[in-house]
Amino acid sequence: MKEVRRHARLLGLYFSQYAKARLEHRVDFFTSVFASFAGTAASFSVVLLLFSRFPHLGGWTFPEIVFLYGFSLVPFGLFNVVSPNLYEFSGRYLTEGRFDRILLRPVSPLFQILFESFRLESLQEVVTGTLAVVWAVRRLPDVSMAGLWLLPLWAVFGAVIYVSIFAILTALGFWIEDRIGIAPPVFNLMSFGRYPLTIYDLKVRVLLSSVIPFAFASFYPTVLALRKAEFIPFFAVVPFVSAASLLLAVFLWRVGVQKYGSTGS
Repeated sequence: MKEVRRHARLLGLYFSQYAKARLEHRVDFFTSVFASFAGTAASFSVVLLLFSRFPHLGGWTFPEIVFLYGFSLVPFGLFNVVSPNLYEFSGRYLTEGRFDRILLRPVSPLFQILFESFRLESLQEVVTGTLAVVWAVRRLPDVSMAGLWLLPLWAVFGAVIYVSIFAILTALGFWIEDRIGIAPPVFNLMSFGRYPLTIYDLKVRVLLSSVIPFAFASFYPTVLALRKAEFIPFFAVVPFVSAASLLLAVFLWRVGVQKYGSTGS
């Protein structure tokens, strides 16, 4: 518990200092927020376009899709806040030798990589997603209150799944010398989790539920609230998938750090 409190305090310090520095340039910050919101609105317009032509999508109504899509933005937004350094890890830290500086500090290297910088403008995705869920709930005839109460916690589990998956992909940089890494193409698969799994064929369902379990971060957390009985067993598995993903990420990072050899720069 002592280490947990220590790292929680460090996280607060990291975040407050970065926020202060970021808000020194308020015009640039609010421009970034607007650009981020515009991107979210553009992606959400795909849902509107689909339902302008079809009354249902895989047996799901428009409010249900809005609920699912809105919720998916919450863990995605939380992930985006802490993910910038994961995308740049191979090139910025390993190839350019900046990882040596990380190892000099008496703090977990993964902790430092995640929380050295933040993408604060992505918090709008959390707000936008929450508003979309509220809008949908008011238009859904039968919503499980237990599912709604658990939704914020399951959103955190979803964010942990996203962070863990990309931390695992980032850790592969210790073995695979690639400046870009394999995270960018996997990132594109995240959008598949914003829609019902029922609209995809079996191969995609298996991919999103086992190989790269994005469905446990976005789709399965909503099924209890939406009373999708056939998927509720998967809802209960979300915390375990989150814990297993995190443990695997931490393990690979520890092994990778031990393998790391300094660039000498």
